[in-house]
Amino acid sequence: MIYFIGAGAGDPDLITVKGAEILKNADVIIYAGSLVNFELVKKYARSDCKLFNSAKMALPEILDVFKKSHEQNLLIARLHSGDPSIFGAIREQINFLNENDIEFEIIPGVSSFSAAAAALKTAYTIPEISQKIIISRLAKNTPFDKNNQAEIYFLSSGDVKSMCENLIANGHNECEKVALVYKASWPDEKIIFADLKTLPDLARENNIENCALILIGKFLDDVNVNSKLYDPKFKTGFRDVH
Repeated sequence: MIYFIGAGAGDPDLITVKGAEILKNADVIIYAGSLVNFELVKKYARSDCKLFNSAKMALPEILDVFKKSHEQNLLIARLHSGDPSIFGAIREQINFLNENDIEFEIIPGVSSFSAAAAALKTAYTIPEISQKIIISRLAKNTPFDKNNQAEIYFLSSGDVKSMCENLIANGHNECEKVALVYKASWPDEKIIFADLKTLPDLARENNIENCALILIGKFLDDVNVNSKLYDPKFKTGFRDVH
């Protein structure tokens, strides 16, 4: 079994209980040494745990550890900084696991953007002041189309029909794929995939009126685009070109 774990923003104690328990029991830990505080690894890893610093590895090397460890029926923890869903370079790893029928789970973590607000002792969303958070980056070595983005809407599942109509009116195609995630991580979690045209009816049929997020964007599609971070031909401060 492979677990992708969000290591949090840096404080070794800023990790979920679930993530910490998995680290304690892991036979293999692959950690992103460029950003993950190694104190976290030292605190939770067993003395006999095999450690791999992915900052010095290319993607084929990481996948080889996955494959060989899985064949030995070992528990593998893939430790990413912050939360794996935000600039975590996990999609190509997930594609490999799906292609090879290797079971995995993703354990979310505390992102640095959350830790930054905590350090500032403030909130990003303030009534009548700010109701939108933009998470982005400078393009540099990884160019992107600013019109292609992941959109996540809170506090909108009480009127899915109006939400979808608003999205369509503001340029989204009614056939665009969306996901409605009800009570994420709860025992009664429910995920509904639809498009903007059919989502309101499906939400009503499933009696979802609150506690749900509406997600929209090409990230929901089956994509096979690798990040530059673990590309063997991409030089980093920790790894030379292979």
